[in-house]
Formats: sequence, C-alpha cells, structure tokens
Amino acid sequence: MPRLWWATEKAKDNANARMDEKMTLTERLLALWDHLGIARAHVATSMSGDVAGLAAAAPGRIASLTLCVPSRLDPAPFAAVAARMLTIAGTQGMAAAVTSRAEARLPGSVRVVLRDYDAPGWADAVSDRTEEIVGAMTGFLSRFQASVPAQQQGTFEGIGYRMSGAGPALVLMPFFLAPTQWEAAIPALSKEFTVIVLGGRHLGGVAALEDRALAPSYRGMVRTLLDTMAPEAGEKILDVGCGSGALDRMLAERYGSANPITATDLNPFLLREAAVLASEEGVIGTIDFRQANAEALPFPDASFGCAFTVTVLEECDADLALRELLRVVRPGGRVGVIVRAVDMPQWWHLDLPEPLRASVEIPPQSVGAKGVADASLYRRMKAAGFGTVTCFPSLVTLDRPDGPIWRYREDHVLSGLSPDDAGIWHAATGAARADGLLFMAHPMHCAVGTKNAAR
Repeated sequence: MPRLWWATEKAKDNANARMDEKMTLTERLLALWDHLGIARAHVATSMSGDVAGLAAAAPGRIASLTLCVPSRLDPAPFAAVAARMLTIAGTQGMAAAVTSRAEARLPGSVRVVLRDYDAPGWADAVSDRTEEIVGAMTGFLSRFQASVPAQQQGTFEGIGYRMSGAGPALVLMPFFLAPTQWEAAIPALSKEFTVIVLGGRHLGGVAALEDRALAPSYRGMVRTLLDTMAPEAGEKILDVGCGSGALDRMLAERYGSANPITATDLNPFLLREAAVLASEEGVIGTIDFRQANAEALPFPDASFGCAFTVTVLEECDADLALRELLRVVRPGGRVGVIVRAVDMPQWWHLDLPEPLRASVEIPPQSVGAKGVADASLYRRMKAAGFGTVTCFPSLVTLDRPDGPIWRYREDHVLSGLSPDDAGIWHAATGAARADGLLFMAHPMHCAVGTKNAAR
C-alpha cells in the first residue's frame, strides 16, 4: 500500500515532525498559510468544524469558503465570511437540512442544491456530481481574490500539503468518509487555481476518529469488547471497517505479535491514512491493511479466530454483514459488534430549559436504509446464526470540548438551534466549562456473538 505524500515528507523533515501537539488546528492552519506565503486563500471542506476557528479568528485570511455537503454546521463562527460563503447540498440527507437552516442565518451566502441527490454523511459527493460541484465552485470563487502560492509539497506543523495547477490558492480540506475525497474535481479545478490538498492526523474524519479513540470511556468499551471476545494466543483477529486504524494500533499494543491483525475498510483514503499512522507508531508490521467490503469479505470460511466491527453496520446491509462476519470466523470463534444507538437519548451535562433539553438529547439519526443503529442489533445477531450473544449497551463520555469529535457532535446540535436557543446553549456550556464539568455521553449498542462449534 503506497504511503501518503505527507508521511514521506515528514520522514525527511525531522524539524517539522517535532510539532507542538498543543497547537490548535486554527494555529496550525495560520502557520501553514504563512509558511506557504498565502495572505488569502479560497477554502473548501465538508467538515465545517475544521475551518470554523479560522473563519472566526482570521476571516481576512479566507478569500472564499465552500462547504460541500456538510452534515453538521453551526452558522455562528461564519458570520464574518458569510458574504464570501458557498454551501452545496443535495435535495435529501442531513446536509440539505443544515444548509437550509444556515442560509437564513448567513445573509449574503449562496446555497447550491444538487437536484435528486441524497447526501448522507458517507456520500462521495464530488465523485458523484463532479461537474456540478466544480461549476458551482469555479463560478463562485472567481468573484474573490486570493494569493498565488509557489508550487511545492510537504508537511508543516503536522499538516500535509500537495499542490497542483496554477492560479489563486484553493485549499481543499478532507471530507469525513468520502472514499475518493476531492480527487475527481482536482483536474478541472487545477486549470483555474493552485489546488492545495491538505491531509494528516489533525484534519477531517481522521482527526475525529483518532480523538474518539482517546476518550477513556471509549477505550474502556473497546477493552470490554476485547475481554469478552478473549482472543487466544495465535488466533488471527479481523477488523471490519478500521477507519483510521486507531483500534488496531490499540490491539497491536495489547497483544503484540501473538495475534496477527487484519484491518479492512472499503475506503481507500482511510486505509492509506491508517497505514501511515501505524507506521509512525511502529506497529505497521503487526497489522495487515486490506481493502474489503463488509457485505462480501474477501476471506475463506473460518479464516479468523475473532472479528469485530465498530460503527460500521449503520451504513451497510447490516444483516448481510453479520452473516459475513459469522462466516469468516472458525467454529467457536467470536464476533464483536458496536453500533451507535439512535434509539436512546444522548446526555449533555448542561443546565438547559425544557424543551431545549429534550431536543438536544436526540442523537444524530444517521443510518443507512439497511443499517442498524438500535437495539435490533441483538436479535439480528441471533437471526444471523450466532449461538451465545453477550449484550452490553454502553455510554461513551466526551469531555474534551476543544477536540474534533466533540466539535463534530456539538455542531450537529447547533445546526438545528435557533439563534436564541444557540445563545442559551453557549451560556450553559460556558458555565459548565467554568465549573470544570462540561461533558456529554452518548449510547452505543455492543454485543459479542459466538459461532456454534457445530457450524
């Protein structure tokens, strides 16, 4: 699997590798702008939280801002760039609702709708609707002036960058789950702009997944899953939907070489990122990264002693994926499954009035047509053919309000609040932060199923 360009450059530049881990993302981005000699750049992203701090703290450094099918969007940080802001959404999906609400609070912004397009959080929108997105961006960006940087690639303050084309600077920041990211649009955009693609552990879905894996309660939930699966020495372990590979690195530290790990994902972008992070942490030799579809795993029957999947079955045909997981473990093998729980309230430790509290306790309803994100997981596992199923719903607590996973979840809440309710929310979070008691908890459905020895 090829290394990402920023990993190669990082190995060449020890000074940049020794970055200050206490820097905020906004500080990193401003430092990168300065390093590249960019006074003002066009910026495009799907994850509004990645650029919200920059828009609020240094709006003059943003020539224009494109939010492409954002599934979460707090309008407040973008007030100063509203007149230079383009949002792109489908007619369906979470982005349709959040951009529609934001449009009313961002006077002067422009909203483009991709007709007859459903854009769930995992949509590969740029690949699906390349010409429309490129056309909308090119026409909008031409109204504003941006700097023209020199051609180069490398890493700076932990952010990788790669340039192509010529013209004003257009910075493309990562999507969360889109498999091909911006790649389909880069050839056309490079004809008009110097396209600067950013990557690395501090941006996009990789940053959110890595941050989530640091939460003590999340790690505790995963340890319970592993303890229940109880891999025996020598048993191979399969991870289906590894994302950034954070859990596989956790397994590698826990089991060493005693249990070979195969980490799979359908998303080639995330697989490349996962391999880079594993290499940086010295465990790449313990983990075999493979591209695979959860609905049709490319492994023979009974290939593994244990298998697990975490927050993946929400987005695929869950019943088919469960049967595949059962198929690839040996008789007596164990399969661990964790999914988000949209059928139970999330809990924000805030002093909020009713009905505001009731509205923010509803978790994001992001589930595919055949996915599972409720208590039906348990009966589905039995229906798939598992013998014993051990069930343990869990709460994951987030208490780093400046971290990307908190921002991702809070942005979902703020996407749906009126200006008055948003003011109440910010007052409550400010008070809780001052008391040192700002945290939230969201539920997960967890289970470990055992394959009958007779199968």
